[in-house]
Amino acid sequence: MNIILGSKSPRRRELFAGLDVPFTALNIECDESYPSSLTAGDIPMYIARSKARAYMPRLTANDILVTADTIVWLDGEMLGKPVNVSDAKEMLCRLSGKTHQVFTAVCITTLSSQKEFVCSTDVSFKSLSPAEIDYYVEKYMPLDKAGAYGIQEWIGYVGVTSIHGSFYNVMGLPVQRLSEVLRTDFGVTFGLQ
Repeated sequence: MNIILGSKSPRRRELFAGLDVPFTALNIECDESYPSSLTAGDIPMYIARSKARAYMPRLTANDILVTADTIVWLDGEMLGKPVNVSDAKEMLCRLSGKTHQVFTAVCITTLSSQKEFVCSTDVSFKSLSPAEIDYYVEKYMPLDKAGAYGIQEWIGYVGVTSIHGSFYNVMGLPVQRLSEVLRTDFGVTFGLQ
C-alpha cells in the first residue's frame, strides 16, 4: 500500500516520519470553511473530511490517504491560525492562565473505506507576561499554528504547566492512536518487521 499524508504542515510530516513507515507527503488545498453550527472536535473533523474529498479523485486502489486538522478550543470558541502578529498576541493573552483543549481530527481514506477519529488534549498555561508573549510571537512567528503557539517551542517550555492527553496531538498529529488504527484497520506494520 502507498501511504499518503495529505498535509503541508512540517510538524505533521515530521511526526508521521517518526512512525518508520514509508509515505509520501502532499499539499492538499481545499476550502477550510465549516458550518457555524459545528463546535469543538466536529470542526477539525469536518475539515479533515474536506481535505480527503479534495484528493479522492486522484486516489488509486493501493493508496491510503491520511488527512488531519487541529484546532484550539477555549471557553466555547475555536482559536484557529492567527491572521497577523496582533491576532497571535491576542490569542496568547486569552490562553494565559487558563486550560484549553486541543482537538485533532484524523481521516484515513481508501477507495473502499474511511476511518476517522478525534483526539482531545487539555493544556494549561501559567499566566504569561506581556513581555513573554511579545518575545515568543516576534521571535517564533507562530502564524501557522492553531491558537498561535507550538507546544514544542519556547512558549511550551516556559508556559505550559500541565498537559492531559497526547503531547503529539497538540503538535498536530496523535501518532499513537493513528498507528493503532493504521495497524488494526488497514494492516500497516511499523518499525521492525
